[in-house]
Amino acid sequence: MIGTRWVRGTACTAMTALVCWTLSACGKPPAAPAGIAPETVADYVHAVIEADRIFYTVHVVERLQKKGKIVASENWRAKDTLPLPAQFLMESSDLASKTGTKVQYRLIGAWPINPLNGAASEFEKKGLESVQAHPERPYTETVMSETEQVFRALYADRAVSQACIGCHNGHARSPKRDFKLNDVLGGIVITIPLARAVHEGS
Repeated sequence: MIGTRWVRGTACTAMTALVCWTLSACGKPPAAPAGIAPETVADYVHAVIEADRIFYTVHVVERLQKKGKIVASENWRAKDTLPLPAQFLMESSDLASKTGTKVQYRLIGAWPINPLNGAASEFEKKGLESVQAHPERPYTETVMSETEQVFRALYADRAVSQACIGCHNGHARSPKRDFKLNDVLGGIVITIPLARAVHEGS
């Protein structure tokens, strides 16, 4: 008879002996889980943002505009139209910030239609240059603010559909009008707090 062993705080019986055998922690007290690297967390957050945004752009905005049913516009609240994909991201970021999470994200343009959506720091300027040259990898940094250490990652923002290209190439205030499919339009900046530098009562 196979004795009882512990894997992650769960007793292993004969039915789970094979699983126990394959785990190096079998027979040992469960170790404290290691923290997830901020680069990995940023990749997870970015994957969700990109999946939502691509689906919205391709299967909602572009699909409905092709059918002539409804369009996306800058003044979507006043005109009862769909938000532009960039506004969709901005609104979702605003909603996420109201949940109490300290993870922040924003969209910036290398050639922004709205100047307020341009690079706001040296990190963002260098990041946009980096993802233009190497769009397959994010530009990152870890810095200390007044109260905490933060990790920042800037990912390339590509023109994933004709709706992206049509908006940027056709807008009257656009500083660049020759975008092609999959061109880098700008970047998505994700900021994650790591640890507090100042502790109360210390």
